[in-house]
Amino acid sequence: MKVKVYAVLKDYFAAETEIVAQNITDLKEQLLQLNPSAKEVINLSRFAVNDAFVENNHQINENDTISIIPPSSGG
Repeated sequence: MKVKVYAVLKDYFAAETEIVAQNITDLKEQLLQLNPSAKEVINLSRFAVNDAFVENNHQINENDTISIIPPSSGG
């Protein structure tokens, strides 16, 4: 599946990468293996599959696109 990251997550991962995972929890674990220093941001981020926000137990299919949206602040 294709994984896209945005904003501060680009400091930890490539903007777009391919990862194989069964569900969002599995994906989080794999991302943290790639870069453990991203733990806080990953834990605060929202995950979307094919443009719809999902929960951690959501099953992922091979052709899905996962977007990881970190928290943002603004004024």
